[in-house]
Formats: sequence, C-alpha cells, structure tokens
Amino acid sequence: MHCHLPRIGVVAVLTAILCQGALAQDAASKEAQVREAKGLPPRASPADYQAKAQTGAYTIAAEFTGHSVAMPESILSTEEFVVVEVGLFGPPDAKINLSFQDFSLRVNGKKMTVPAQPYGLVLKSLKDPELEPSAEAKSKTSLDTGAGGKGQGGANAPPEPVHIPIEVKRAMEQHVQKAALPEGERALPQAGLIFFGYTGKSAGIRSVELIYSGAAGKAVLALNP
Repeated sequence: MHCHLPRIGVVAVLTAILCQGALAQDAASKEAQVREAKGLPPRASPADYQAKAQTGAYTIAAEFTGHSVAMPESILSTEEFVVVEVGLFGPPDAKINLSFQDFSLRVNGKKMTVPAQPYGLVLKSLKDPELEPSAEAKSKTSLDTGAGGKGQGGANAPPEPVHIPIEVKRAMEQHVQKAALPEGERALPQAGLIFFGYTGKSAGIRSVELIYSGAAGKAVLALNP
C-alpha cells in the first residue's frame, strides 16, 4: 500500500526547505561580509601614530593623511574627503563598540566640526595617482590641442577625462572597504580609515583636531596637517 502526500503538502514542504536554504545562505553571506571588513593592521603601539590620547583604560591614536587614502596595497586619493587613520588600544582581551560616527574633525580651529562619513560615500571620488596624467602630459595635451590637434579648446581646454577600467575601479573600492574602520563590537586593538567631507586644498589646512566621543569615553587629538 502506497501513501501519497497531497500535492499542496508537497509544495509547502519544498517551499519551506527552499526558504530555509535561502535564509542560511543569506546569513552566511552576512557573516562573510563581517569577516571581510577587517580594517587595517594596528600599528605596534599607539606611539607609532602622529598623536595619541588616553581615555580611561583605552588609548586612541591617529594620523592625518590629507586627501590621500593610504593602504598597504597602494595609495589612492580623493578630492572630496580628507582621511584619518585611527587605532584603538585597550587592556588585554578588551572589547569595545566601534563606529565612524564616534569621530569628528575640527579644521583650522573652526567652531563647527566636520562629522565622519561612511566609506561608501568616498568610492565615487577615488582616484589612483598612478593612472592620472602627469602635469607634463596635461601641458603637452593642451599644446597639441591648440596647435590644430583633435580638439579646438586651445591651452584653456580641460584635460580629457581618465577612463579607469571597471575591474580596476572595483579593486580600488574593495581596498577602501577593507581599510575602513570596522563597525560593531570588536576585540582590541583595532585600526582603520575614517573619512571626512572636505574639498579644500591640503595646503590650506593649518591645524587639525580629531574629536572622539564613544564607548571608550572622550578624547581630542591634535594631528599634523
């Protein structure tokens, strides 16, 4: 004697199995993303950064890199943001909740501070200096254009835009994502990059203060512009 499940029951069972599989896959994907966002390797000690400040049992250390996005693999740049590499140190086995929102920047002593921004906003403005034409190449292009070349704008014509291959652009974005300060509860020490919206020239920055207000307490670090 054979027992047959109703067709509706079979569909319900299959749907439940598929949903469970999708949920498990989504959870595994999120775990992989968390593991992937590791930040930068912390330096040997807080003294290896430009500045450090003690707050309770914790030490906040930082270094200002201007418009440069310094990473182990390469050095990128962004004209729309300035960057601070920060390291957080604490007692053995210490854990602390980290967020870029704990940080702000005071530039040139202004009363209004600049809040940190999520790394995702930086991606569109990323440039690789090695892929950008040099000043000499730009000058030559302008001269050639003014002498009856391909364009008609003369010496005042803007340089042709640099077209970065999509795979190179994606690699740049992945590097920044990995280098950004990790989020959430983390075992110390931790380090990573924090980004602040600022379109002014680095040469015009006379003083920089990094302000921290988070789970470790409060601290102000005077950085070298």
